[in-house]
Amino acid sequence: MATALAASLRSRVPGAPVSGRHQGHLLFCLALMPAAALRVLVMLGYDTAQLYWYDSFTYLDTAVHMRPQGAFHPAGYPWFLWLLRPFHSVELIAGVQHAMGLGVGVMIYALLRRRSVPGWGATLAAAPVLFDPSFLRLEHAILSDLQVIFLLVAALLAVMWREEVSTRAAALAGLLIALAGLTRTAAAPLLGVVVLHLLLRRAGWRRVAAAAVAGTLPLVAYAGWYAQHHGRFALSGSDGVALWARTMTFADCSLIQPPPEEAVLCPNGTVADAASEYVWAPGASLNRLPGDRFSHNDLARSFALRAIAAQPLDYLREVARDTALAFTWEPVRHPRRMNPTTSFPRGSWPLPERQPLVGQVRREYDTDIHGMSSVEPYASVLAAYRYPWFLHGTVFGVVLLAGGLGAAGLGEGRLRRTAPGAAGRGEAERRPAVLPWAFAVFLLVAPVAALDFDHRYVLPAVPVACVAAALAVTRAARTLRTRRRRRLSGGR
Repeated sequence: MATALAASLRSRVPGAPVSGRHQGHLLFCLALMPAAALRVLVMLGYDTAQLYWYDSFTYLDTAVHMRPQGAFHPAGYPWFLWLLRPFHSVELIAGVQHAMGLGVGVMIYALLRRRSVPGWGATLAAAPVLFDPSFLRLEHAILSDLQVIFLLVAALLAVMWREEVSTRAAALAGLLIALAGLTRTAAAPLLGVVVLHLLLRRAGWRRVAAAAVAGTLPLVAYAGWYAQHHGRFALSGSDGVALWARTMTFADCSLIQPPPEEAVLCPNGTVADAASEYVWAPGASLNRLPGDRFSHNDLARSFALRAIAAQPLDYLREVARDTALAFTWEPVRHPRRMNPTTSFPRGSWPLPERQPLVGQVRREYDTDIHGMSSVEPYASVLAAYRYPWFLHGTVFGVVLLAGGLGAAGLGEGRLRRTAPGAAGRGEAERRPAVLPWAFAVFLLVAPVAALDFDHRYVLPAVPVACVAAALAVTRAARTLRTRRRRRLSGGR
């Protein structure tokens, strides 16, 4: 892998000194080896993959029956599980995901080196994905998050690999974002971000159309497939329920004045410690209606939109307050029943055996599915592992701020003049941090705006935020060096 990486980047990094290239590759390869060893240790430290009720089992069930699930989860991740179904092993799924985690680190490093970031800076930007326990535990779980991260970083790589985006690269980026949106619907609007980026760069109508068409067609096709099964042209059947739960932390029906058919969804005195808990709280108004909660999705959406229109400042306040939880020094338990995954625990985690879906998935996907237990002595080694630069929320905030300053072009001053021959290029091209920073902000805020804050939902924003920060810092350093040279040459 080290040889292939060096060969792929050799003579391709614009502006990078020759000696620095090889030194940077060596540093990254030295980081990649313990990252791979750490993943092997995780596989040895736990006797199976981590399965969560009920998310993991609905993914596996969808993979067996290949029909769109009617609630929260689209079928993008189950397609991946379907590809691995012939092996009948959730442990193999975890192993493949660990390899994908390494792949994300390689893509981050390759993109940044391509953009003339020094080897040490590119390695540092990839370090959270390679070494943070939160990412390793995500890789070891039957959850869709790692696939979303892999697809979005790959899309970023496709659209940013060359200064002039090719039609094929634009189409590939659109397709990858569509697949990410079919893995988690919150990622689908990023297609619009990429299309806008290409427009600002004046990339040409063919490239813009290629990205838009390649991204839209899979989403439309999936929505049609979903409509065949559920009678509604959509990607999921939970958007209204999720947004209704978001409004339950501030909704005041004396201000909203909903019509009678929606008034039944007003707050009824049930109190939860997080917006997402209202989806499942038995006493919440939605869950007191007859039938399944998701059968009222359209009604819930109508109420939620009415509530946001009547109380926009209250909605923005709640979104801002919950988003700020991403920046606390120590992780906040939100909701309180959830434990942030910042270390490797020891113990055993049984499955809810009484749930019929557990037995069904065991019969149809992997007969060896069982609750996860830690394995000694490997678990003790993992328990002692402490990520040396644990990505505290405050540090993540600094990373995001650095990328934002680079995206805004602050500090560039007169050096932002368009270079000769680049008159047709937009600001987005002269500020390479713009696109990854926009990805990071959207991935951070969108889940909170649509439902609630969750530390797990923050993780997809971390790799792209690190890419933006590395690009911004490198550009700022280059600007300072250029200004210094100009001052020295002017003083002679």
